[in-house]
Amino acid sequence: MNGINLLPWREWERERLRREFLTQLAAVVLGAVAAVMIAGLVLDYRVDAQNARNRFLREQITTLDQQITEIANLRKMRGELLARIQVILELQANRPTVVRVFDELVRTLPAGLHFNTLSMTGSTLSLTAEAEANQRIATLMRNLDASSLFMEPTLKSIQEDPDNAHYGAEASAFNLTFAQTPPHPVSDAEQPSEPSGREDGKTARTPSVSAGPRGAGPRGAGPRSVGED
Repeated sequence: MNGINLLPWREWERERLRREFLTQLAAVVLGAVAAVMIAGLVLDYRVDAQNARNRFLREQITTLDQQITEIANLRKMRGELLARIQVILELQANRPTVVRVFDELVRTLPAGLHFNTLSMTGSTLSLTAEAEANQRIATLMRNLDASSLFMEPTLKSIQEDPDNAHYGAEASAFNLTFAQTPPHPVSDAEQPSEPSGREDGKTARTPSVSAGPRGAGPRGAGPRSVGED
């Protein structure tokens, strides 16, 4: 009878196992809660870091947009300045051309005809005029066609003007367009040569050229004057 244990050891063992299970369960729950909290903290940190990067990128993008706008404004101002400079250069380059155009118009103007308006768009000139007869218009077109500065005269419209106070019942009013010939480059043969200076111990002298009669043109005819009405 000495080997028989009459104590409730089974209940004690069952209670011990239950306590161990509860302890392990509590440890697992605490570990899971801690892991979730740590994961949440890590995610919050990463979200905050990404938000900070996004704010930085937005600020930089805003700065770049402002700089791009300033660059666009500067380019626009540069284009406007270049356009103005180009206009000024064209005006400076066209000064001699304008003088030549008016001088040549005077040379091609026949008697019995006068201009009312004259406009120039690019290399195309347009004028309105009055003539005492159609022959004067034909003479003007021949003169323009023979000119070295003008080409392609085209009669756009013509109508009789019997009530014209300048030329009488046979007068005509017309509209004419013609083009300016493109400038040709000056060749080396046409460029003036420089004086040679001293040659054989003597000073080279340039012969003086006396100016001819004022108004003499390249065809030997001076500008025609239209009589006052």
